[in-house]
Amino acid sequence: MNFQLFLQNLANGISLGSLYALIAIGYTMVYGILRFINFAHGEIIMLATYFVYFGILIFSMPWWLAFIFSIILTSLLGMGIEKVAYKPLRDSPRISILISAIGVSFLIQNLSLVIFGGRPKAFCQPSIFTKMVTFGNVKITSITFITPIIAGILLYFVTYLVNNTKTGMAMRATAKDFDTAKLMGIDIDKIISLTFTLGSALAAVGGIMWGLRYPQIHPFIGTMPGLKCFIAAVVGGIGNIPGAVLGGFMLGIMEIMLVAFLPGLTGYRDAFAFVLLIIILLVRPTGILGEKIAEKV
Repeated sequence: MNFQLFLQNLANGISLGSLYALIAIGYTMVYGILRFINFAHGEIIMLATYFVYFGILIFSMPWWLAFIFSIILTSLLGMGIEKVAYKPLRDSPRISILISAIGVSFLIQNLSLVIFGGRPKAFCQPSIFTKMVTFGNVKITSITFITPIIAGILLYFVTYLVNNTKTGMAMRATAKDFDTAKLMGIDIDKIISLTFTLGSALAAVGGIMWGLRYPQIHPFIGTMPGLKCFIAAVVGGIGNIPGAVLGGFMLGIMEIMLVAFLPGLTGYRDAFAFVLLIIILLVRPTGILGEKIAEKV
């Protein structure tokens, strides 16, 4: 019975970890090129869920079309935020861009609170994501299987893009040195916009999967997942895509196992993530897989 309970929670942990991994990749891609944390990432997650909600409610879209609509709109929004809030500060000290990111985060949160209201809304749950699969006494919903598969496909796509295409080569060159990349004929603005677009698309997919797993949305839904995915990226090695995925899976599995086998500590579930962050920063500041991109002096 204990082994079955372990399998049940392991599956749930892998599912949650794959959600963290999806969102953490977006964090680490932006950091890898611009060397700053986009703290508005959590709000992009939140907006993606609302785009799905209103796509179905107002435009009567089928769920799959609403998902695509949300990913496209969220990608464009991420690119727009970069051009309005970050691009004008590109030559400023990094602290200025960081403050701008925090400002964008609070702005989107409060605008969403005014526009959408504070009352939680029900997120759609298509039957394909809620089917129950039984293995002996272990019962697992289909979303638990679907989420890691989607995460794996998107991880492969991003890894292939970065390591095996001219665009990926331009991204890596931009991450190394802006000025040298410009001299090599790389359009820095285009590469940075593409990075934000791709990172926002991953955030949208993560937000949609989050809504399917926890089908209640509100203007602050992205705050804690955003912070935890930042922690996952740091734990794995921020700036390192495989590291972000590793950190996401580690954090997700550890959280679920903590709640399952130490139920008395359930109230400290979120605190556990921050304790893990402190330990990693003390023991291995560059993360488990280290950081491939050296810090500029």
